[in-house]
Amino acid sequence: MPSFDVVSEVDQHEVTNAIDQANREIGTRFDFKGVNAKFEQNGLQVVLVAEVEFQCQQMLDILKTKLVKREVDIACMECGEVVLSGMQARMEVTLRQGIDAPLAKKIVKMIKDKKMKVQAAIQGDQVRVTGKKRDDLQQVIAMLREANLELPLQFHNFRD
Repeated sequence: MPSFDVVSEVDQHEVTNAIDQANREIGTRFDFKGVNAKFEQNGLQVVLVAEVEFQCQQMLDILKTKLVKREVDIACMECGEVVLSGMQARMEVTLRQGIDAPLAKKIVKMIKDKKMKVQAAIQGDQVRVTGKKRDDLQQVIAMLREANLELPLQFHNFRD
């Protein structure tokens, strides 16, 4: 029986490369000369460290640009508030990965509302869609691509 998985993943290696490029760009930019500014990565969490809030906003733009060039969808970014402490401003950016339960239920409900001959089941942080015909599964993929969901979705493990 044909099936596929709906997932939301971030390529960790590409994120690391984008952060390295952003750190290099900050080192060469004129407006950051003599400024203690850097990106710190801890897994899927990135901390932007600068001297003032305005520089954090500029660094966020640099990070978004580098992520887009590395083909990482920036819709998965969740930006925190700028925290000022002494002579330092910090902003935490979290890259969300995996489909959480409310979004998974919403995806399953969307699929069932279309009344297609497919079944959708939540499996951890992904949704498995199975059906008898390959065309039905391709219609589900097209429908989910058109839907305006808050996370970028990928479709893996397509099997006949």
